[in-house]
Amino acid sequence: MTQLNINEDVQAVVRCATFTRLLSLFLQAVLNVVIPDHVADAFSPPRSEAPLLLDPLIEALFGGLSHWDAEHFLFIAERGYVYEHNFAFFPLFPLILRLLASTLLWPLCGFLTMRGRLIVAVVIGNSFLFVLSAVALYSLSRIVLHERKLAFVAVMMYCLTPANVFMLAGYSETLFATLTYAGLWMLEKRFTVGACLLFGFATGARANGLVNVGFLLYLTLQQCLARARAFNKIAGGVRYRSYVWELIRFAFTGAVYTALVALPFGLFQFYGYQTFCHPTSNQIPPALVNLAHHKGYRVADAASPKPKWCHWRIPLLYSYIQDVYWDVGFLRYFQWKQIPNFILALPVATLGFKALFIYMTDNPVFCMHLGLGDKGNNKKMHGFCNPRVFVYVVHNSVLLLFGIFCMHVQVLTRFLASSSPVLYWISGHLLFKYEPLLKDEKLFRSDQTQQKKDHKPDLRCFAGMWRNNPVFYLFMHWKTCSVYTRCILGYFILYWFLGLALHCNFLPWT
Repeated sequence: MTQLNINEDVQAVVRCATFTRLLSLFLQAVLNVVIPDHVADAFSPPRSEAPLLLDPLIEALFGGLSHWDAEHFLFIAERGYVYEHNFAFFPLFPLILRLLASTLLWPLCGFLTMRGRLIVAVVIGNSFLFVLSAVALYSLSRIVLHERKLAFVAVMMYCLTPANVFMLAGYSETLFATLTYAGLWMLEKRFTVGACLLFGFATGARANGLVNVGFLLYLTLQQCLARARAFNKIAGGVRYRSYVWELIRFAFTGAVYTALVALPFGLFQFYGYQTFCHPTSNQIPPALVNLAHHKGYRVADAASPKPKWCHWRIPLLYSYIQDVYWDVGFLRYFQWKQIPNFILALPVATLGFKALFIYMTDNPVFCMHLGLGDKGNNKKMHGFCNPRVFVYVVHNSVLLLFGIFCMHVQVLTRFLASSSPVLYWISGHLLFKYEPLLKDEKLFRSDQTQQKKDHKPDLRCFAGMWRNNPVFYLFMHWKTCSVYTRCILGYFILYWFLGLALHCNFLPWT
């Protein structure tokens, strides 16, 4: 692949990601006006300031991005961690929002309240981060898949992610995806320290960032085994001392990597422990105290008994909150009334299990050796089924099974869509496998060729820019697409749009 093709692909990715962000912002504003808000029993703290000149306009345009869990992030960014259940939401995202509102948007302080500026920060921050995450995903996919076309189509699918509304609204999914994909790209480039730092920041954004340490441990183990095999090959026989030394080295480096990735989680839990188990005389506004009494929220109070979790051997606030406030636990969601939520999660679960099945059936021996055998015996070194994809499929499958059995299952869509590239890789793989229209090489030709023919960029050239996008091309030829293509694209675009229509109007969604 030439550097020219790579640059053109990156430009196309930036254009597509930017276009879908602008379109999403426009649609959510329209849908928020057309569809009346549902009255939901959700977290709704009192406003701290009277509206200023531009607040009604910002609320009308982007108010749909502040619903459900976004209200928690905005509240934390404005007021800090006041209530016990606020500690379910990790601090990096609200910290970035507050930083943007207090610096970049500071000139608007005479026209917008802090909340208004925070909502604008959500729009700017998540839109910018989404474009970055798309570029990071393309760079990662190109390295891992060794197939430019599949990498490009996978990122085009990411731009139409079924978790679209959560990538747009005041949620931490976009930040987490950016840090995760960029960290994985650095890890594949063997910038291990940089990857470790990005994974640490990801843990500061979402708790499931802890799982990313698995990538560090697995690739480190692969390197240790490769060094031991190389030494034995030079020595002309098996030297067990080389394996013992590499095992010791792996244990040490693995412990360091794990500590660095887990550090933000540990510090955040320690902060929660100090706040509620050793409270000081912090003054909480009366309006927030009244809300706590009305809703049964716990605030840090030196005069009240300590919470029971403070007396646990390992006082983990996050586990307590998930258990008590959100009723998260093993098989707790397996109830008849939750069948609609399982149906909502069925498409992403199907694609996840399909990815696992395809990879295992294509590489049975390699999977039996947990991907730690000799890669030279694997004939397929590019595409979805190549050896480098193994750890990603395992990671995706672990998250999938954990989400089904231990979480609110409807969250599975955004949980996987922001944590793993496998959803987009398997979708692209299936499209190439079952869609004849993607066999046309013109879909992936260089834009430079078209520009040389047209000499100057007119409207036809601009239209061609989108016509040469393979995913958009499939939409324009919907009637001739295969059933597989219609199912996959239909799922992506349906969830992409329904999320905007429902979530932004306080209606339940994934």
